[in-house]
Amino acid sequence: MPSSLKIVVSLIGLLLLEQQLPPIQASAGSLRAGAAVSRITPPLGEPIVGNFRPTPAEHIHDELHARACAERVIKQQESPTEISIPLQALRIGDVGIAAMAFEVFAEIGLEIKESSPFAKTFTIELANGSYDYLPTPRQHELGGYETWIGLTNAVEVAASDKITSGILGLLAQLAPVSVQQQKSSAADLILHNGQIITVDAAFSTAQAIAVSGEKIIAIGQDADVLKHRGDGTTVIDLNGKSVLPGLIDSHTHSVGASMHEFNHPIPEMETVQDVLDYIAERTKVVEEGEWIGISQVFITRLKERRYPTKAELDAVAPKHPVVFSTGPDSSVNSLALKLSGIDKNFQTENTGSKIEKDPVTGEPTGILRNGGRYLKRTSRPARQPTEAEREDRLRQLFADYNAQGITGICDRGASKSGLELYESLLIKDKLTVRIAASYSAGSAENIAAVAKHPLRQENPMLRIVGTKSMLDGGMLTGSAFMREPWGVSSIYSIDDPTYRGTLFIPHERLVSMVRAAVENNLQFTAHSVGDGAVHALLAAYEEVNRTTPIAATRPCLTHSNFMSREAIEQAARLGVCVDIQPVWLWLDGETLEMQFSEDRLRWFQPLKSLFAAGVIAGGGSDHMQKIGPLRSVNPYDPWLGIWTTVNRVPRGLKVPLHSEEALTREQALRFYTANNAWLMFLEKQTGSLEIGKLADLIILDRDPLTCSLDELREMKVLSTYLGGKRVFHRE
Repeated sequence: MPSSLKIVVSLIGLLLLEQQLPPIQASAGSLRAGAAVSRITPPLGEPIVGNFRPTPAEHIHDELHARACAERVIKQQESPTEISIPLQALRIGDVGIAAMAFEVFAEIGLEIKESSPFAKTFTIELANGSYDYLPTPRQHELGGYETWIGLTNAVEVAASDKITSGILGLLAQLAPVSVQQQKSSAADLILHNGQIITVDAAFSTAQAIAVSGEKIIAIGQDADVLKHRGDGTTVIDLNGKSVLPGLIDSHTHSVGASMHEFNHPIPEMETVQDVLDYIAERTKVVEEGEWIGISQVFITRLKERRYPTKAELDAVAPKHPVVFSTGPDSSVNSLALKLSGIDKNFQTENTGSKIEKDPVTGEPTGILRNGGRYLKRTSRPARQPTEAEREDRLRQLFADYNAQGITGICDRGASKSGLELYESLLIKDKLTVRIAASYSAGSAENIAAVAKHPLRQENPMLRIVGTKSMLDGGMLTGSAFMREPWGVSSIYSIDDPTYRGTLFIPHERLVSMVRAAVENNLQFTAHSVGDGAVHALLAAYEEVNRTTPIAATRPCLTHSNFMSREAIEQAARLGVCVDIQPVWLWLDGETLEMQFSEDRLRWFQPLKSLFAAGVIAGGGSDHMQKIGPLRSVNPYDPWLGIWTTVNRVPRGLKVPLHSEEALTREQALRFYTANNAWLMFLEKQTGSLEIGKLADLIILDRDPLTCSLDELREMKVLSTYLGGKRVFHRE
């Protein structure tokens, strides 16, 4: 090996004050031979940052990749633009990956030395010359400064008077430490004598893990990891217990869920009589003529598997208008219809809504499909919570998420006020879950506006990643849009044999919304439950993809319960991901089998097929109401979800619903960790336990890979850590 092999990787930053220097010609100082930062497009394109593209052709992301890059440089003496410390990691101050890469280079035999008086510069010599590599921090990290990234062939870089001492301090904070410093610095936390299930690409396991600050700095055998112990290190003997990455829920509505019982507790309802009893109790405290509402008590989960009828609602509340809502559909009493002007002659304004009518009399039955907009509801305002009360209830919910092992969520339907509440907790350092938000948007114009929101800036704690819309109804209410008719049903009060459900967005408008999201680099997703809706959304993705590639925006199918072989293949080809709620199979599978038969459910939540096709699917709850992992609607206990994906036996039945679609335990754990990190656009920072990643991890009371199925469902989390900080501990 030539002794003069060298690559220069410098963290001397380039910062340009707004409007003071032209972005193309500006440089960090005097650059030899007049070399200046310029637009350089690498062989592998990267997202544009400021006016430039990140330059490395290879983006080191793990030890194996670093080793392969270094060995290739030695063998071929490639240009140094072909290998680099990961720019993305440096922008977020990820010292762990950088140090790991340098350690690999040193192990192979490349000489490493520091050569900058005021920034960490690691030097490896190349026979054909030397290069300076100039990454900079991101703009949102520095508040008010423009930042650019570029590559220059200069050997000598002097500090410019535009780089102040304060900026140099910031750069020093972002600079990776040397291997020797990494080894000598003590860990803040070490967990050892256990089973560390990393959920990395190889699904490897280890005995111990070390954390410094927010990041993982070592994983391996006890003896090696314990070398990072110092005087101030917290050392925990796991006594054989298992550690996993923090779990992630791909679908929640946390703000609304936390406030659901703010004014009064709402009992669990298992029968139609439970529903009627609750309404009767409410008539005693609600003034006559005022509306009584009850929502998200799904008929598939009632013992009778049907809506309460108009007559039953009339009997318990004759002097109150009543609306029993389940998703977009509802059952109402006679007074509610009368006050809303809905009679036998009433016509809806669009095909996405339907008022069910008696086939003999023509009178409304009280069942409204996506018809809530036609109800003229009025009521005296209930006591409104203060901001402090809203924050307190949300913190209670997040604390319970942490107790289940949840360290990240996707809010699928975020609002302006909800985002402000999240941001308030973040500013006060009280946010204990990472949040990727899909902003509710119903038009192309609204989607374009979302792209300008300040929370679009990269932040591993809180960020808007895209938008969400409602495309069809629900399988729990009898309105999901299907490719074939639902069939006449006493369960769902369907008497039209040709009825296929409701589709809310016409194709042309759907295409325009998807195009707006893609053009603004936003993830688009839509509530799409039925296979008709799934195919409709995939058709829109396909049309946009013909002119504008969509895969980089990670377009998504939300719910996607009813699929087909063709839909899976199309999703894989287009790069579409899927956000699925497996607990629905357990809660509602028996009712669905009664309605559709087992044959028609062949492609219901086809998880194994999605994994086999390479479609990234993540597990979530669609948590909408109440605090409590099992009493909530829907249950957000991730262990029930994990168990369901492996078991696939609906409650009330004794055999699996298409066991060929069951996941292995490894796949089930990936479904709630690494895959969901990808849905959150955080796969390089969390979702697996690897050196340089954020220390989001949980300690379990049993081994999820070998315990019995019953024990898997009853899993208990002993401790939860977010970025190395303990946010839950079971006493």
